[in-house]
Amino acid sequence: MAGELISREALDRIIRRAAELQTGERDIGEGLTEAEVEALGNDVGIPARYLKQALLEERTRLPGEGNERGLAWSLVGPGRLNAHRVVPGNRVGVERALSAWMEGEELLRVKRRYTERTTWEQQVGFMASMQRGLRGGGRRYALAQAEEVAGQVTQLEPGFCHVLLSADVRNLRRARIGGAVALAGMGAAGSVVAGTIGVLAPFLALPALGFGALALVALVAGRGTQLGRIQVALEQVLDRLERGEIRSEHALPGPRASAFVRIAEEIRKQFQI
Repeated sequence: MAGELISREALDRIIRRAAELQTGERDIGEGLTEAEVEALGNDVGIPARYLKQALLEERTRLPGEGNERGLAWSLVGPGRLNAHRVVPGNRVGVERALSAWMEGEELLRVKRRYTERTTWEQQVGFMASMQRGLRGGGRRYALAQAEEVAGQVTQLEPGFCHVLLSADVRNLRRARIGGAVALAGMGAAGSVVAGTIGVLAPFLALPALGFGALALVALVAGRGTQLGRIQVALEQVLDRLERGEIRSEHALPGPRASAFVRIAEEIRKQFQI
């Protein structure tokens, strides 16, 4: 009805459908070149910046991303979590700011520096463990739970970069699978022992069934919460880069508070009223 507000969900559907109708008039054959895609986007009124972002995100999409599905996937969860965003800044400045944030605020350390990306892993040692244990300000340091965190910064156009963050969470998946296998093994052993002591046949399967159910619970319990926190943590880093809360100035060399001072500050926050 004229004059009524259109909801965001409805607007998304309308724009998507309008784009489908307009692009459907074109014969794209087996595909289009990037130049043809940009021309098509220009015809439908999509700014070049957003087209470049979409093309870049497709090129940087990790192999197998979006294809990891099925019963096994739903039980054990993905092995990798991804988040990407276009943020303001140049590549050198964004890379420097991102690295400083990961090391100083997420309690990670550089694992490898490649030509196009950097990987981090959990900081080890008494000080890092104490900081994570204190959880100052309610922080969970979720990224430190991942086996590895990778960051790739690509210059999209002057003044804007595409940042892809990826967390390897296969270690968490292995831990859940290991716990489930141990429980299932205990159930099987219980059924074997029950058979050797003369338990009636109808009850022999009870230990295996009971521990099997526990194994299933151990496999899926907490998976969504645990992985969800890591996914949110990746998005939060991108949020801060996008809003300029993480800037290259943060990574400039200079005096930095020692680990003792930072821990003392965390303890002070814990008792602050």
